[in-house]
Amino acid sequence: MDQIKAYIEQIATLSDADWEYFMSKLERRVIPKKTIFLKRNDIEKHISFIESGVVRLFIPKDNPEKEITFGFSFKDQFISAYDSFLTQQPSAYELQALTETTILSINYNDLQDVYNTTQIGNLIGRLTAERLFLIKSKREQNLLNLTAEERYIKLFKERPKVLKVIPLKYVSSYIGVTPQALSRIRKRLV
Repeated sequence: MDQIKAYIEQIATLSDADWEYFMSKLERRVIPKKTIFLKRNDIEKHISFIESGVVRLFIPKDNPEKEITFGFSFKDQFISAYDSFLTQQPSAYELQALTETTILSINYNDLQDVYNTTQIGNLIGRLTAERLFLIKSKREQNLLNLTAEERYIKLFKERPKVLKVIPLKYVSSYIGVTPQALSRIRKRLV
């Protein structure tokens, strides 16, 4: 619980009462490695904070080789099929724990209650949503403005742990190339 408190305190100052109330709504879940914990067409019921582990966001396909990985989340980050969470409509993608992952989750109704009950809830919600939006916007801009090689180099510089813990087939999908093309990029850069 200390990790999520430290993260939130980077955004805003919490009163002891608000923290206790928020903490009472959190549920710790341990997700085994390679487990899909939100399937396509399920409604996202939680927003979660990753205490440890790595989560992949992807669009499944009939042929697993054609899956589209479009995001990763790590320790000390929030994870959710956020569009599904906000609208309470079915998700168009899936969430998978790539490693054993421990998360602290709050369900939709409890989060609404935190927003309505605490002094700081709405601010935390808004600032967290803004951070998620900025990450998504940056990714879209990179896909539109950078070459595959530039996207790989940027990923390597900004998030080197991605390349250490995530299989290259997911990295290649994330930067928008085939595994073979990623292999050629990596050979050129050595």
